[in-house]
Amino acid sequence: MADPSTSTIGKGLEIRGEVTGDGALLVEGKVDGKIQLDRLTVKEGGVIEAEVEVKTAVIFGRASGNIAATDSIEVKASATVLGDVRAPSVTIEEGAVFRGNVHMDVDLPEDL
Repeated sequence: MADPSTSTIGKGLEIRGEVTGDGALLVEGKVDGKIQLDRLTVKEGGVIEAEVEVKTAVIFGRASGNIAATDSIEVKASATVLGDVRAPSVTIEEGAVFRGNVHMDVDLPEDL
């Protein structure tokens, strides 16, 4: 049974504008605009062209635009990400296509 707090943009659907709220979003279609949620998952075949602010993001599909997460960002092997990513934890799997900058907001020891 699907998690009731997860909304899905299905294959063949395209959303333009701002997607905000609590909960999670699963993108199998396309979102063009701005995304502000708790959790974002872009499935293989899914596309986002958006500025993203979330707690966690997992990208299997295509993402164009900057992604900022308060917890983590995972770029899976099947993903293409074009834009900067910013999170305390960033994982980019071997095989992923990534073009941008990675910013990991962590405090470094003073003696470095």
